[in-house]
Amino acid sequence: MISAISGIALGWLGRERTVRKDAAQEAGAGASLHTDVEYIKRGVDDIRADVRMQGQRMDGLSERLTRVEESAKQAHKRIDRLEE
Repeated sequence: MISAISGIALGWLGRERTVRKDAAQEAGAGASLHTDVEYIKRGVDDIRADVRMQGQRMDGLSERLTRVEESAKQAHKRIDRLEE
């Protein structure tokens, strides 16, 4: 009878230990996954900022190109008047 009770008690203690160990491993894996997701989020935020800056640069270059085209058009008109 004592051996049966001690066997049940040891089995129960072993099961509790295994459950705690599994919970600790899952928590560690969850923390690692959370860290990886945060790293990816920061990377995406950096890419968004870079894309926004590139868009602003393109807008600035587009404005400059328009001004240069207008200037070239006026220069061609002046050259045509000089040739006449």
